[in-house]
Amino acid sequence: MELSEHLFRHEAGHMVATLTRLFGTHNLALAEDVVQDAFCRAFEVWKVRGVPENPSAWLMATAKNRAIDALRRERTARTFEPELSRLIQSEWTLAPGVEELFAANAIKDDLLRMMFSCCHPRLGEEAQIALMLNILCGFGVDEVAGAFVRTHSAIEKRISRAKRVLASSKKLFDVSAGAEFCSRLPAVQRALYLLFNEGYHGASPESAVRVDLCREAMRLTAILLEHPFGVTPATYALAALMHLDAARLSTRTDSSGNLSSLFDQDRSLWDSKLIAEGQRLLDLSATGPDLTEYHLEAAIAWVHATAGRIEDTNWGQIVALYDTLMTIRPSPVVALNRAIAIGQHEGPERGLQEILGIANHSRLAKYPFYFAALGEFESRSGKYEQAQEQFERALGLARNPMERSFLRKRIQTCEGVAASAPGRAIASK
Repeated sequence: MELSEHLFRHEAGHMVATLTRLFGTHNLALAEDVVQDAFCRAFEVWKVRGVPENPSAWLMATAKNRAIDALRRERTARTFEPELSRLIQSEWTLAPGVEELFAANAIKDDLLRMMFSCCHPRLGEEAQIALMLNILCGFGVDEVAGAFVRTHSAIEKRISRAKRVLASSKKLFDVSAGAEFCSRLPAVQRALYLLFNEGYHGASPESAVRVDLCREAMRLTAILLEHPFGVTPATYALAALMHLDAARLSTRTDSSGNLSSLFDQDRSLWDSKLIAEGQRLLDLSATGPDLTEYHLEAAIAWVHATAGRIEDTNWGQIVALYDTLMTIRPSPVVALNRAIAIGQHEGPERGLQEILGIANHSRLAKYPFYFAALGEFESRSGKYEQAQEQFERALGLARNPMERSFLRKRIQTCEGVAASAPGRAIASK
């Protein structure tokens, strides 16, 4: 199951992008059907013969053959991409033309074109990102809903409408159009940011940490940096943020597979090469006058990544960075992270005060770590019963076994300390 999910994440976007270029965006459903058929065929064959040495190449070859079959079957019933219509006029040109479209360089170009096609100006930013996550990155509706803290039905309707808008454009976006490229770039960056976040601490019902999603976001961002219009300070800052956070991925879980908080992680296991690359990218991001959310979040990640011990963390600097971030892109989640930093810097009572004062905190009503943060500061203030109640509320909202295990341990710790020494504050986690 892990292998099939990884392949779907990594290959589905490539295949849908190339097939959409071939069929036209108005035939997106056909492209998705061909990809689904290729995966179904793979699972049937691999059950009998085993997984091939190069499963990605096998999938691409199967998709290519299925595409040729679809073109032969549908060429009199459908209208395809005009500039490629010559391919289906003759058997002499059909197979070689499709083969050319499946070349490595063409696939990478199609991937970039699909990124920007999903960010159609008729769609709002959230709809653009939802479409990109769904088509290009293989997110299911529930995963997209989790990334936005929205309901399943709301996201399903949004994606369906977005696909209709994408279909109206008839062809993939032209990445050589500089002005339009730049106008769509922020939405593409935001989608890649959310993809990485979903891997780093997402809402998956199976696992709280999915390294493959983080790597996919880093790979797509690297493709964006290869394009002359994509090399911007904001893109460098986004890449820096991903590298600095990815450096800590191996310690996000302990040897038993349980979530490990920043306070419990073995910093000697952090990836020094990724930290160094993050630093290099952060330096490159400082080449222009713009200050974006990615600059600020990357700077926060850098403060964490370069602190030798948790005691060495400059929480005052982190609070100041969050203050600025709240002026650029305020949100309840950013406000929660800022409140936690204040609690670390000024004490648990101040942390509680800040959390309870968050505007629009109702947006966090289904976010387990809102209540977990309250529980943490309540416990550090010696309010064990209140802390336990908050942790139990968080447990009721936990999205996967890793989160549930993490929160149960917090509840057990609260119960144990309250029973043995009611007046003693829990040590910092």
